[in-house]
Amino acid sequence: MTTPAHVAIIMDGNGRWAKARGLPRLAGHRAGVEALRQTVRAAPEMGISWLTVYAFSSENWSRPKSEVTDLMGLLKLFIRRDLAELHRNGVRVRLIGDRTGLANDIRTLLEEAETLTRANESLNLVVAFNYGGRDEIVRAARKAAKEVAAGRLDPEALTAEIFSTYLDTAEIPDPDLVIRTSGEIRLSNFLPWQSAYSELVFLPCYWPDFGRADLAEALRAFAQRERRFGGVTSRDVAL
Repeated sequence: MTTPAHVAIIMDGNGRWAKARGLPRLAGHRAGVEALRQTVRAAPEMGISWLTVYAFSSENWSRPKSEVTDLMGLLKLFIRRDLAELHRNGVRVRLIGDRTGLANDIRTLLEEAETLTRANESLNLVVAFNYGGRDEIVRAARKAAKEVAAGRLDPEALTAEIFSTYLDTAEIPDPDLVIRTSGEIRLSNFLPWQSAYSELVFLPCYWPDFGRADLAEALRAFAQRERRFGGVTSRDVAL
């Protein structure tokens, strides 16, 4: 079975999972952290080299202040509690998203995780935090425009490949597979540039219920796809 090297996940449904059980939203987020923990452990065992997770979008700041505070607390708890295990298991942590304006304690923790795990190779865990796909593209365009203005970049030489080097994901391969839980069928501003040729799998389960069996189901669906990247296959030519 063909296994995707890079899997990206939109971890959706924590709030609805909690509501269905008569629990506060925080309980759903806590359960979602445990699902993330299990997925990070399972990914390298299933042949996945890169795992990108949509942890907090740039639009999530509009949620109630109390929920945002809870989410920040869970993020800090996850890093403090799990960083040693991630490092011990050879997981390299990377961060994408706009770091400007983040609270110092959050930014320091995230950068500490990046620094500590920089040499690890068993799994690359990319955390999309304060991330929005359109915002990323705009920030990349600004960087490219500054290079043009400084005379270091010929605008006629700007290709998609060169533009990609200005994105947060420079040196990170595009995802082969994007998974979204909760039954919603949209990308919600997640990696719009990088997922141009990704296979998409939408699962009905809420994120806290996501486990190894669900990941395996998504991988099986990926293995059944025929990726063309805009071209044709030998089968298409024969037809």
